[in-house]
Amino acid sequence: MCSASGTLSGVIDIRMKTRTKIYLDVCCLNRPFDDQTQDRIHMESEAVETILGHVDAGQWQWVGSSVVDFEIGRSSDLDRRARVGRLAQGATETVVPSAKEQKRAKDLCALGFSAVDGLHLACAEAAGVDVLLTTDDKMLRISARNAKQLQVRVENPLVWLEEITRT
Repeated sequence: MCSASGTLSGVIDIRMKTRTKIYLDVCCLNRPFDDQTQDRIHMESEAVETILGHVDAGQWQWVGSSVVDFEIGRSSDLDRRARVGRLAQGATETVVPSAKEQKRAKDLCALGFSAVDGLHLACAEAAGVDVLLTTDDKMLRISARNAKQLQVRVENPLVWLEEITRT
């Protein structure tokens, strides 16, 4: 016979296992700080902020990586680097690429991804995320062309948010 707390625990365990895991690349994290006079940028910014709101509410899990931190650290704009760096601290899990992820990234580079994008993808795959979100059109095109060879879905945050909130 299950106790009420045992049942509740089971429900919580199921929800935790099915909570959506997302990976935001640095293009996404920068989007709220880009020029908002362009419609596309403004709408993508709103989508990123909405997604982060779901993370803050505990509905979705945000996986980051040391690759995100490295890429943010390369920004020459010190103010933006600080703001995006603070935003990136909201990740609930951080992946540090091992030799396995580095090898996978090298394989992904052979498909046309940049070294950094390959590492983002390898980290997202290692973490078992449901989706890697990016506003980088080149990364989106290469991902679409090679979708069968990827272990993670790659999507624009606005497109993904519209899709997931429709269902």
